[in-house]
Amino acid sequence: MTTPHVPGETVDLTMMYAFHDGLRRDVAIIAKSAAVTGDDPARLTATHFGWDLFKRFLTIHHAAEDEILWPRLLELLADRPDDVELLDAMEREHGRIDPLIAAIDAALADEQNGYAGLGDAADAFAHELNAHLVHEEEEALPLISKELPPVDWARFADSQRNQIGLGLAPRYVPWLLDGATPERITEVLAIFPPPLAAQYHASWRAQYAELNPWSTEHPKAS
Repeated sequence: MTTPHVPGETVDLTMMYAFHDGLRRDVAIIAKSAAVTGDDPARLTATHFGWDLFKRFLTIHHAAEDEILWPRLLELLADRPDDVELLDAMEREHGRIDPLIAAIDAALADEQNGYAGLGDAADAFAHELNAHLVHEEEEALPLISKELPPVDWARFADSQRNQIGLGLAPRYVPWLLDGATPERITEVLAIFPPPLAAQYHASWRAQYAELNPWSTEHPKAS
């Protein structure tokens, strides 16, 4: 995961869309689980495998956007008010999402009151995150594709690779590809170093499916 990304002639958004697909997959699980009457909140606790991974990857991704991607675009587009407003909106949306994650954690910790507020917190989080993903895909990603130099996109990608590192790679790669089509899996794995792709097929995918009850390939998955 620490191998630097080699910039191409254009920005390749494949990983961004694959990551968004992973977020949508998990946020649907979060909302569904929290909404089921009598459901065991332990399925979503902060130490739960799926919830913990989801939060870690989302935090890494949003931090890279806030610290590298949006500031660089603001530098490049400082004389274009509409684009500046869009980038400011991306940061504001991140700012609304983080407290909702904290609200879910707080509700999950509130055993004394029967986890009151979990359903509402999960619904609010799902609504906010899904709206943000749509907004980013409809307006920010086309702007990135058109205006961001590939070398800056590579720097953004490398910052996330460095945060994930080899330690989290056996979880991140199968998380990213869980439930993806064979075509998407092939497309994404082509971006990673060949040894990581080989490990995904040899062991990581099966290990992840066994460990994570949220996985579409988990033995108990319906």
